[in-house]
Amino acid sequence: MPRELSLAEIFQLGYYWETKILLTAIKLDLFSTLDNRSAAPSEIAGQFAFNERSLSLLLNALVAMRVLTKLDGRFGNTTVAQKYLVKTQEEYVGHLLILHDSEWDNWGKLEETIRTGVSPVRQHVFETNPEMGANVLAVLDRIGRGGGINLAKYLQLDGVEHLVDIGGGAGTNAIAFCQEYPNLKATVFDLPQTLVVTERYVKEAGLEDRIVLKPGNFNTDLLGGPYDVALMSDILHYQDHHINGALVEKVYAHLTPKGRLVIKDRFLDPDRTSPAWTTAFAVHIMVNTEHGDCFTTQEAMDWMTNAGFQSVTELEPRAIVQGTKAAS
Repeated sequence: MPRELSLAEIFQLGYYWETKILLTAIKLDLFSTLDNRSAAPSEIAGQFAFNERSLSLLLNALVAMRVLTKLDGRFGNTTVAQKYLVKTQEEYVGHLLILHDSEWDNWGKLEETIRTGVSPVRQHVFETNPEMGANVLAVLDRIGRGGGINLAKYLQLDGVEHLVDIGGGAGTNAIAFCQEYPNLKATVFDLPQTLVVTERYVKEAGLEDRIVLKPGNFNTDLLGGPYDVALMSDILHYQDHHINGALVEKVYAHLTPKGRLVIKDRFLDPDRTSPAWTTAFAVHIMVNTEHGDCFTTQEAMDWMTNAGFQSVTELEPRAIVQGTKAAS
């Protein structure tokens, strides 16, 4: 049985100070300013017309948070900050953190959301800010490439001719799957503004002849096909229970006989109190999407069973479920 929290740990959970300090530093692009150099607060303040006293307080806090260093009154990046928080670096993740900062006001309305059950969001930020969406997709693609390769091997797609990745984003999985299986063709189905990013990555991978981009809304538009395998990876938590059930039924109709549907998502345990990160993510999704939610693997398998899928199984606990369409 886990130990109870101490009062100090409760206070630590209640303080959001460090989060906002880091997000503000990223928005001000302070880490890029310190790219491979050190500087005094007066130099940075003069360069960007910041208030020197306020900036100094922020910089000192960032040193305490171990993302900056300080020597003789001059500040510099730590190794981690230099690698991940400088815009010119290949592994820059700041765009994803700026997305979280853009959701700050939504989190401020959490109490109202709990009282009313109504999210303050009507459109996802990807729809209202396509440039931010493209930047975030680039970060997610880079982070997810290794996972895409592992998933491709895990699903054993030898003999599969045509796969559709529904809500496939930057094409991370489709590209990884086609690289792993030379005879596989794939379709990435997503919103038109998303596929602008996808097209660039598909071309960079040299897979234009094997990956088709199909624009549309997967809840309202035809999916094409029929397909041998359909993948839905990390999209169902943006929607509610009924919409997801209807989408699974729709996918069933677009599969070949014996075709497979694979759902990968961030699932909760049956009692919905673990994994801890996913329980917090469920609150995040509630307040930052209009209808989003997190589900259990049993709920996903029920959608499959109700749609007519057979051999419905949980391939990986709290992560992957699969169902097979009847032979005829």
